Amino acid sequence: MRIDWRMMLGPALAMLLAGASTYAGRDLAAFPNLSALYVCIVAFAGSLGGTASGLISAAIAILASAGFLREDNAAVADGSIVLHLGLLTLAAVGTALITGLLRLRMANSLKQERERHATAARLSAALNLTDIGIVMLDADTRAEFINRAFRHYFSLPDEKADSKPPFIALMYHGRDTGAYELPQDELSHFIAERVGMVRAGDPTPINIKLRTGAVLRFVCTALPDGSRMLSYTPVTDLIRRTDNPADTDYYLSLRGNGRRLPIHRLRAAE
Repeated sequence: MRIDWRMMLGPALAMLLAGASTYAGRDLAAFPNLSALYVCIVAFAGSLGGTASGLISAAIAILASAGFLREDNAAVADGSIVLHLGLLTLAAVGTALITGLLRLRMANSLKQERERHATAARLSAALNLTDIGIVMLDADTRAEFINRAFRHYFSLPDEKADSKPPFIALMYHGRDTGAYELPQDELSHFIAERVGMVRAGDPTPINIKLRTGAVLRFVCTALPDGSRMLSYTPVTDLIRRTDNPADTDYYLSLRGNGRRLPIHRLRAAE
């Protein structure tokens, strides 16, 4: 059977101190009162090994003190031994219970924290596998989490995504990389409108057309703590099939260079 050294260490120290005090008390005329040291050992035992270890250490301390005080005839004569042992019992047992309960509470808190971290890690892994772009913003609209799909749609480097950029910086990145299928003179208004929606927590869905031909449905969800969850759901097949093939030249002009791309890359209506 495996022995828990954390539970045994406190009682072992109490036994060691009891033995040392008994041996030294026979040779020393005036030996100091060790009650405070016993209480410290009980506190150490309770914090390290739990309530049971603290109570065992307290029992050793009380018994050792009772045996030591019996040899003091003066203490027995005036009855102070009873008061001394009563106070020591109260202090030692109370210390054992308090430190044991605090240790239990701390252990439960650490367990819950590990479970939360494990859940967050699993959730992060799951969100990185979906094709829906997800961005989690704090109350100041700084990105706390950006999944792989969003990074792919907007060509966002990992270094920038992991630096917790503000939402407006993500919008400017999309502008600078030419991600949006919009004329240049409309981009400023588009960015200002999206930033305003996010700050207001407006849940109205909008469609965002990208220069790659993809169409993303953007939704802002306001969370109770003031943070925001942004979702970018690909709806290309639903939206592009309604596009008018006659608008091909217009979409090509938005992409620049006047270079005509194959119609299947435009993802226009079939």
